[in-house]
Amino acid sequence: MSASPDQDSISPLKELRGAALHWLCESDAIAKADGVTALAIAWQDGELSLRVDAALQADRPIPGRPSKPVLVAPLAVKRRSMRTEEGRAALIHALAHIEFNAINLALDAVWRFPCMPRDYYADWLRVAAEEALHFSMLTAHLQKYGFRYGDFTAHNSLWDMAEKTKDDVLARIALVPRTMEARGLDASPPVRAKLAQAGDMAAAEILDIILRDEIGHVAVGNRWYGWLCSERSLDPIETYAALAAQYKAPPLRGPFNLEAREAAGFSKAELAALTA
Repeated sequence: MSASPDQDSISPLKELRGAALHWLCESDAIAKADGVTALAIAWQDGELSLRVDAALQADRPIPGRPSKPVLVAPLAVKRRSMRTEEGRAALIHALAHIEFNAINLALDAVWRFPCMPRDYYADWLRVAAEEALHFSMLTAHLQKYGFRYGDFTAHNSLWDMAEKTKDDVLARIALVPRTMEARGLDASPPVRAKLAQAGDMAAAEILDIILRDEIGHVAVGNRWYGWLCSERSLDPIETYAALAAQYKAPPLRGPFNLEAREAAGFSKAELAALTA
């Protein structure tokens, strides 16, 4: 019988967390999306190991991103009229940038936080693959307008919160999927209406797919937030308020998509607090 290979000799691309870190560091946006898609398939086919206790270190900047889009302050992102093709393209570009960031956020959740249950890593890998699909659909549609990802400026507020919460998985889960990304549940219907009103029904249909999937992504956040609070014997509502204050999370402002938030697993008490 041959000896089993030493754990340290396993290729990073054959171990889930190491592979997630590899693709997080990838700077080519298209290669990242394609790589994450292939990674999810490899995981489903049983081709990857999982070392939950591995101490990983990045050897490249995190997250990997292309030189464009140029990142500016949120208020410096130029607004364009939806009555023009360029204006609609700019909106689609902004949505694609959100999805690009979301790929990175899900990959970061996989590699950064050790010693979580196996299902935690599987959940966030699935989220990363679905975000990659969203990014690919939006960038393909953007090309129909004659533009590519990177042709407009963008902001980095989603990743800024990830950076703030990199040292605590509870804070990360509370304030990224359950706060920053949950805002997308509220924003999606009016954005879809704008695109449909402007006659871009193909983009509106893409947003229908994204909203359906994002409900599931926020539900993953709620699942693991509840699990972590239980593990640490914490009250979820009190803990969320404390974390939001500690990390200066953006205040929640309506109107809220209460139906989508309920479907994503927010409790009746949390929904009542939003409407109070």
